[in-house]
Amino acid sequence: MSTISDLAAQYDLAAAIDQTLLLTTATEQEVEEACQAADRWHFATVCVHPCHVWLARERLKGSRVRVTTVVGFPLGTTTPQVKQYEAEQAVDQGAEELDVRINLGWLKEGSTDRLHSELAEIVEATGIPIKAILETSLLTVAEKQLAAEICVDAGAMWLMTSTGWAGGATVEDVTTLWQVSQGKVGVKASGGIRTLEQAFALLAAGATRLGTSWGCELMEQLIATASP
Repeated sequence: MSTISDLAAQYDLAAAIDQTLLLTTATEQEVEEACQAADRWHFATVCVHPCHVWLARERLKGSRVRVTTVVGFPLGTTTPQVKQYEAEQAVDQGAEELDVRINLGWLKEGSTDRLHSELAEIVEATGIPIKAILETSLLTVAEKQLAAEICVDAGAMWLMTSTGWAGGATVEDVTTLWQVSQGKVGVKASGGIRTLEQAFALLAAGATRLGTSWGCELMEQLIATASP
């Protein structure tokens, strides 16, 4: 069995982390602190609410950390026109990646054309990487597979497990999404990732990004394991 040290040598944990600040009470000071932490640890992105995109972009000028925000969050049930406007405005304010929540009602009732069209139009309108949030804890295995296929075909660059509001990421769900994608797109595991064991298990299962508000704590845990 691989040790934490073995896994740390195999996977670049910091480069996989989307440091997330999506609390409903998030303040501008907390956004600034999240950006500072993301820059210090060299995380992939910092993920903030749409109203904080401008601030994150300002604070991360000159940094390689990218700014991510959410669209249709957390339910995915706003209209396609609203989602597209939200996405375009986020790009105008400096967002470089978007986490877009899909409409699960459409998926479950078989309105797959609408599901595909909504996401494809956002992809085309924005021109930046899109992560499609599937909310896997609410889906059957067949629905997860179907949703993943639709989102890949619509142009998503990542399949994302969860918002974190209805359950978190599991190794089983990451494995399912990786099997569907076959390396064509990335897989983002999100929700409830608080330990190194969880993080590395998800990466080993095929995740290429980890959405977590515990990025700093994970890095501190990693440093602690390397200490004599």
